[in-house]
Amino acid sequence: MTIVRAAISQTTWTGDKESMLDRHEQFSRDAAEQGAQVMCFQELFYGPYFGITQDQKYYRYAEPADGPIVQRFAALAKELGMVHILPIYEEEQTGVYYNTTVVVDADGTVLGKYRKNHIPHVEKFWEKFYFRPGNLGYPVFETAVGKVGTYICYDRHFPEGWRELGLNGAHMVFNPNATKPGLSNRLWEVEGPCAAVANGYFVLQPNRVGLEDNEYGAEAVKFYGTSQIIDPRGNFVGDLGSSEKEELLVRDLDLDMVQQMRDDWQFYRDRRPDSYAAIAKP
Repeated sequence: MTIVRAAISQTTWTGDKESMLDRHEQFSRDAAEQGAQVMCFQELFYGPYFGITQDQKYYRYAEPADGPIVQRFAALAKELGMVHILPIYEEEQTGVYYNTTVVVDADGTVLGKYRKNHIPHVEKFWEKFYFRPGNLGYPVFETAVGKVGTYICYDRHFPEGWRELGLNGAHMVFNPNATKPGLSNRLWEVEGPCAAVANGYFVLQPNRVGLEDNEYGAEAVKFYGTSQIIDPRGNFVGDLGSSEKEELLVRDLDLDMVQQMRDDWQFYRDRRPDSYAAIAKP
């Protein structure tokens, strides 16, 4: 049996970047004390979810993928001996920004990054104002805890990317979110388990929680938390996160389940890419 102890966190915007960075560092330290080997934070973890409005001031939250925030948490990863998945606002160059996850190995090595491919632009999710669509495909990284992929928030509505990550070898996919009540509630309940079953891997979904009215006043939305970890058979690993307050979830993942699920259900063998004529058409 190959057990990986994984952690995900959910919290509310504190009102300033430095306290958010400190809070997430503490999440990592608390997870390490509980024996966690890998840690993933929520989408755009060190700022508010600024897609609520279209305001140029939030461009200043962007920094390079090798900038101070990633360097700080890469050093922490090395200190704690824990893989980190860091959802950041990436500045590739002045005026070119992406919604990105950076994957850092347990020795502090930055292994690479994923850029959110599917960018929404609807009421209070004005993301095309802030992000270009991703251009790095669906990479999977060989880490100290195994083969890790990432997928970001709105991406989860698109099964094609989940499958790409499976085909690229993922055994765990981390899907950081900023998800609020409304049309998404039922999707939140079913999409993660469906992706886990269809692809035979673990899905880990941290979500923001609480009302960010300290930033947006009456325009704020209340993120519903309920962060979740799902095994390859579509079952929740432990309880869901709180719907009201910040929380650190630490769960044991039996990675042998990946092989077992794929042996029981030969979805990769029986898939028919030659027959899926319309999927790849623009």
